[in-house]
Amino acid sequence: MKEKNSSLMIKLPFMLGIAICAGIFIGATFAGGNSNENSVFNSILKFREIITYIDRDYVDEVDTEELVESAITEMLEDLDPHTSYIPARDLEISKSELEGGFDGIGIEFSIIRDTITVVAPLGGGPSEALGIQTGDKIIAVDGETVAGIGITNRGVMDRLRGKKGSKVDVLIQRRKKDEPLEFTITRDKIPQYSLDASYMLNDEVGYIKINRFSATTFEEFKNALAELQGKGMSKLILDLQGNPGGYMDRAIDMADEFLPGNPMIVYTEGKEKRYNTRAYARKPGIFEEQPLIVLLDQGSASASEIVAGALQDNDRALIVGRRSFGKGLVQRPIELTDGSELRLTISRYYVPSGRSIQKPYEAGTDDYDQEVLDRYNAGEFFSADSIKFNDSLRYETAGGRTVYGGGGIMPDVFVPIDTTYNSAYMNRLFTSNAIGEWTLEYYQKNQKKLEKMDYEDFRANFEISKKMLDNLVAMAEEVGVKYNEEQYLRSLPELKVHIKAWIARRVWGNEGFFPIYNQTNEVLQEAIKHFDEAEDLSLLEQK
Repeated sequence: MKEKNSSLMIKLPFMLGIAICAGIFIGATFAGGNSNENSVFNSILKFREIITYIDRDYVDEVDTEELVESAITEMLEDLDPHTSYIPARDLEISKSELEGGFDGIGIEFSIIRDTITVVAPLGGGPSEALGIQTGDKIIAVDGETVAGIGITNRGVMDRLRGKKGSKVDVLIQRRKKDEPLEFTITRDKIPQYSLDASYMLNDEVGYIKINRFSATTFEEFKNALAELQGKGMSKLILDLQGNPGGYMDRAIDMADEFLPGNPMIVYTEGKEKRYNTRAYARKPGIFEEQPLIVLLDQGSASASEIVAGALQDNDRALIVGRRSFGKGLVQRPIELTDGSELRLTISRYYVPSGRSIQKPYEAGTDDYDQEVLDRYNAGEFFSADSIKFNDSLRYETAGGRTVYGGGGIMPDVFVPIDTTYNSAYMNRLFTSNAIGEWTLEYYQKNQKKLEKMDYEDFRANFEISKKMLDNLVAMAEEVGVKYNEEQYLRSLPELKVHIKAWIARRVWGNEGFFPIYNQTNEVLQEAIKHFDEAEDLSLLEQK
């Protein structure tokens, strides 16, 4: 969890930090510093001594800066799983995921057969303005060949991202063109959106999916909410499945939009009193009394759990799905002078009933990272009875319903994971990018016909033919996915839905993708059946 508060940003020396910190602590010691300060001072001296010996006497040449960065990372792993160090070279990408945009050329890309392939130019971006098209293959950047060299996503971003106003030359191979095309692209600010989709499921029920809590999330959410109300929405499903979190204040704003009056939303407690905070609902919202369902799964964490926990504890929303991840630690970003950043855990957050959502992490990082897989192996994804709660962590909602702390938000309605159509073969079709590559090729060949179609007509009547499936299987064979007839036939019903959804995404974006893809979203399909319970909760909360 990141607290976005510029007043919390402090600058500390980095490569000179050892010497400067030594001076600080020497001063503290002579001024009568406490034993803890003396211990820190002695540790710094020891570390400085070791680095000096390595730099001066070690048999081989070493990069001491890399050595220090490795030591920092190892040290932080002994604290908690979410305190982290972000090197300067990675910080821009990390921040752009939460700040709602980045500087670049404005394409969605995929690496297909070791070549950067344009999945789509982003609307309003510089690539779209120059006429770069879906399916274009980038074979050189600033004179450097980038095809067939084993390029990674990071390698693509390093070459194509850059400051707004800077230029980059790209060489593009376009389908049906004999000669490559040269483009000089002026980089610009590229917006990133945290709202994947919003649409009406039927005449009454609206659906909004949020993929993270970034700087622009609340504004995107408010606009979508108002638009759906204008279409007649009287009930809402808020989908936070797979949402890893982000800025706490955006989560607070979202919960506030649903809560009438001024009940508590979340509070934090840390070792330092300045990190103890209380957040309450404080302003009127436009959807405070209508039935509300929130979807969660094991990938929902942090800010997602703040929203779900606040709405559950205040009896405002019915929570449907599977137990959430269990991250209840707050990180403070500390800017270092070399451009890197320390994200230090400074407090724990608690939802209104008093429960902490943070799951245990005392067994170490490896066990912590393995915990969700352990849930699967223990059968928790398939049966709510497999979940064991400590009775000492029993709490009550405002209306007297029982909830538990100690690791994630447990939904009011449990939905087991559906593996009916799952198979290793279908998983390989996705992980090999065979489906992405084939649907892109199909779109290119049929672009004019597809773009003339009405979306609702496509959604209702477009069929995935045997010929299309055979072509997909053949392409998959070319990229190393061996055909398995038994698994193929088992997965076929769901596979057809996914292929159709990905074709729709090529034409209509996420707004075309999710209404089709969500036919296979078992949590959503189950949630639609429980609005009577959500309405009862809404009435309980109003009382």
